[in-house]
Amino acid sequence: MLYLRKNVIQVIVLSGPIGAGKSSLTSILAEHLGTQAFYEGVDSNPVLPLYYKDMKRYTFLLNIYLLNHRIAQINQAVKEKNSVSDRSIYEDALFFKMNADSNVADPTEFKIYDGLLENMMEDTPGNPSKKPDLLIYIHVSLETMLKRIKKRGRSYEQISADPSLKDYYARLIRYYEPWYENYNASPKIAIDGDKFDFITDENAKKEVLWQIDDKLRELGNLK
Repeated sequence: MLYLRKNVIQVIVLSGPIGAGKSSLTSILAEHLGTQAFYEGVDSNPVLPLYYKDMKRYTFLLNIYLLNHRIAQINQAVKEKNSVSDRSIYEDALFFKMNADSNVADPTEFKIYDGLLENMMEDTPGNPSKKPDLLIYIHVSLETMLKRIKKRGRSYEQISADPSLKDYYARLIRYYEPWYENYNASPKIAIDGDKFDFITDENAKKEVLWQIDDKLRELGNLK
C-alpha cells in the first residue's frame, strides 16, 4: 500500500505536447496515489476555438486566460496538500514563445506575459511555494501525437480541417525537447509515451506508475 508523507504539500504536474495523454495519466495517477486531480478544462475554454481560427489575434488573450486559470488551480492545489494537475503553468510560456518566434504573436506581448508569469510564480516570505514538487513530462513523437489528436476528435484541432496545423504540431514537438532539458523549477521525470501506452495497455500503465513511484521515493515523498 502507498503512503504519501503527511503534512507535506505535494503538487505533481503533468507536461507534454497536445495529445500526449496528460489528462489520462492525471486520472490514473490521482487514483493510484489517492490524491485530488485538477484538469485544464479545455472544453470549457471559450478562447481556445477562437485561437485556432486566428492565432495571431488571440494568442495573448488565450495565454492571459490560461494564466489566470492555472494560478487559481495552483492555489487550490496547495490547499489540498496532495494533488495532480494535468498541465504545467510553465508550458504556456513555451507555446507563447513559439508563436512569438514564428511571428504569429507579438514579441512585446510575450515579454509582458513572461514577466507577469515570473512575478506571479515568485516565492514570497510566509506563503507556500507555487512551484510543483515534481514535473512529469510525457514524451511522444509527432506520429503518436497526431493519432491521439485524431482519436479524441476535437474539430478545431484536426489537420483534416486545417492542413497547416501539421506544421504547427511538428514545430511544437521541436520546442518541447529543449524546454524539458532546461526546466529547473522542480525535480522532473520523463515518461516515454511512445513506448508505454498507459491509456490502453495495463502492463504499460503499471510500468509508468512504477517509474513515478520510484521517483517519489527518491524525493522522499512516498514511503
